Amino acid sequence: MSRAVFSALTAGVVASAWTVLWVWSASPYGRYLDHGRWTEVGITAEICRAVPGGEVLLPALLHGAAWVLMVAAMMLPTTLPLLGIFRRVAAGRADADRLVLLAVLGYLCAWFAFGLAAHVLDQMLLAAASETSWFVANGWVVGAIVVGGAGLFQFSSLKYRCLDKCRTPYGFVIERWRGLEPARDAFRIGFDHGFFCVGCCWALMLLMFVVGMGNVGWMLALGAVMAAEKNLAWGKRLSAPLGIALIGWSGAISLTHFLPASP
Repeated sequence: MSRAVFSALTAGVVASAWTVLWVWSASPYGRYLDHGRWTEVGITAEICRAVPGGEVLLPALLHGAAWVLMVAAMMLPTTLPLLGIFRRVAAGRADADRLVLLAVLGYLCAWFAFGLAAHVLDQMLLAAASETSWFVANGWVVGAIVVGGAGLFQFSSLKYRCLDKCRTPYGFVIERWRGLEPARDAFRIGFDHGFFCVGCCWALMLLMFVVGMGNVGWMLALGAVMAAEKNLAWGKRLSAPLGIALIGWSGAISLTHFLPASP
């Protein structure tokens, strides 16, 4: 596969993901992008009730699929440097195209696992909220904690260790590519890269639970920030200002609920 074809295919996948998300969010079925409503409305609610265990398993799988679509739109562009290097390393092999696809699959699998974990945590919080009147009246607290936590994480050593792994794609590929088990190595390269990508971006991605899974504008903004952090020479300089902004946002959320309303 030539570089031009590879770039065109990748751009096509990313553009398709954004298009589907935009059309979906603007359609009458945009409510299904809300991860908490699979069992409440429409045909999916009927299916969930009809399938044994469907009210737990089916929403998780549907949410995971929607999450992967969002990841393909937001995060796949950030992997282009690594995929480009791996494509050149595997060039000349008869199965080079398949190996690149396996690397992409591994990357998406890592994010899919995170999406399922986030869905389970979200459902646990919703269940706790339904049992506690305080949560019902003070749901904003969870939003403030998520936003503030994302801001604090921007200053953590874990964030920078994972970010450094993501910012050195050549060394990342060379460390993991042996060629003796090409399919396994290719998948591992993608999965491990996704693992470290989750490690540096998970807190920012959790913001989608605050602003709404179907909010395309926020997806674009967060995707651009994470791409800049990972791939641009000055990207690491964004981490601290972004952390301060998120902590300030969390404080603003709290103040609007603690301060008495003006008469």
